[in-house]
Amino acid sequence: MEDYRRKPVPPPKGIVAVLGPGIVWMALAQGSGELIWWPYMVAKYGLAFIFLLIPACLLQYPLTYSIGYYTLATGESIFQGFIRLNRYFGMFLWLLMTLSFLWFGAFATAGGTALAELTDLPHGWSRRGQTLFWAYLSIGVFFTAIVLSRVVYVLVERFMKLVAVVTITGLLWACSTEEVISVVPEFLRGLFTPTLHLPEGWQREDATRLLTAITFAGLGGFWTLLYSYWIRDKGMGMAGHVGRITSPITAKPEVIPDTGFVPEEGEKNSKHFRLWKRYLLLDSGTGIFGNIFTTLMTCLLAYALLYPKGLVPEGYQIAVVQSRFFEVSWGWLGTVVFLVVASAFLADTWLATVDGVSRMQADIVHTLFPPLRRYDVRTLYYVFLIALTIVTSVTMAFAAPGPLILLSAVIGFAGTVIFTAGIIVLNHWYLPRRLPVWARAGRGVLFLMILCLVAYLGLAVSYLYIRFF
Repeated sequence: MEDYRRKPVPPPKGIVAVLGPGIVWMALAQGSGELIWWPYMVAKYGLAFIFLLIPACLLQYPLTYSIGYYTLATGESIFQGFIRLNRYFGMFLWLLMTLSFLWFGAFATAGGTALAELTDLPHGWSRRGQTLFWAYLSIGVFFTAIVLSRVVYVLVERFMKLVAVVTITGLLWACSTEEVISVVPEFLRGLFTPTLHLPEGWQREDATRLLTAITFAGLGGFWTLLYSYWIRDKGMGMAGHVGRITSPITAKPEVIPDTGFVPEEGEKNSKHFRLWKRYLLLDSGTGIFGNIFTTLMTCLLAYALLYPKGLVPEGYQIAVVQSRFFEVSWGWLGTVVFLVVASAFLADTWLATVDGVSRMQADIVHTLFPPLRRYDVRTLYYVFLIALTIVTSVTMAFAAPGPLILLSAVIGFAGTVIFTAGIIVLNHWYLPRRLPVWARAGRGVLFLMILCLVAYLGLAVSYLYIRFF
């Protein structure tokens, strides 16, 4: 790869115009840890593990910020940074990332469980058949929307913002009932009281689900790296010099360069860059703290409404038993509303993920294999979009959504430990030598990133111990 080129730092936009990637991050997280695994753990084991929730979410703040910082400072994706650091390191992460995302069609299946319960259509089909019918239909709708959207990221951001608003509004309404409010004091005590032993009735196979809940307390795994691509398409910082992926039907291609840019020296550039970093801190924080808020609400609802009745979300009912959340507030109408919302923010996980993974694959292939650069990034993006749609449509029929999501999570967690170390080296050793002093990442961020790495290594050791010993 060519060395970075120096360019002026684009002037910052208003904060309202900049916010977006963090909200997409939050809305995407709603389809995994928030709706599925944390409610599962609370519904089954009560408050035994809830004290891990806030630390697990906060652990992702410096990591997400650091991922966005690389793109802010260079205009490149984080994967291009990994390849700059070491070609074989980048290729190894590429392999892990590809394996972890083979099963993300399971999120469309999870959304299908809600629509199957809501409609009982097609009549006469088994629940599994109905679930897969709705999953394939939602994939078809989202795939068509991507192809027809003039700028793909704009579609994803607008849809995810809508999902985030609807979800937060619905959860606040559900939490306002007397049945839920009455358990708040007990819930808060559990939230800040560590449990030093495994709960009664603990099942060893739930170690993977617990790891998934912790990993997906935000996005987790390779999903976290998608933040870099949203920052890039949003045009934050030096990414303002980079084009976006547009529709092959409704828009002309924009130029996405083969190399990145670093800030030029100068007081004006320094002022602009510092403001961009503040925007990045606010945007990534919006995703982190918004995620904490909504996850706490789903856990509170699970503790108040599912745990006393022993209702555990799993199998082809993975997004169905939580309809009890809204049923308490609105009766049968609440059940209908919840199932519609659940199907949306589970299926939107497929939308955002197929877009993000197609971006990553096109970006990596375009970077690693120079002969393929005769094709622009947009062409490669749509090739991978079609391929991933086919692959996930096949793999999601292999098993119920839960086991497929768990498999993806375990692979993704292994990748998280590795790429966290890579980001530390990239942002605090490789990149500073090419940046003006005022654009370098601070020591405070370095300390927090080392803390993240130690925590993830500790989680990996704990998981292996609980799972196999």
